Amino acid sequence: MAKKGNRVQVILECTEHKTSGMSGTSRYITTKNRKNTTERLEIKKYNPILKKYTLHKEIK
Repeated sequence: MAKKGNRVQVILECTEHKTSGMSGTSRYITTKNRKNTTERLEIKKYNPILKKYTLHKEIK
């Protein structure tokens, strides 16, 4: 039987990549505890296309 909990999968998308005009997107999949973090995640992650660390925000 599967575990039921507060952990959900979220998709993080780069905010700087959209404005750069380059093709493609930088996305990461991670999990968060819905009970502890009710607001959307904002994490600095590495963008391999821009070759630097950028702010990634949770989408959907």
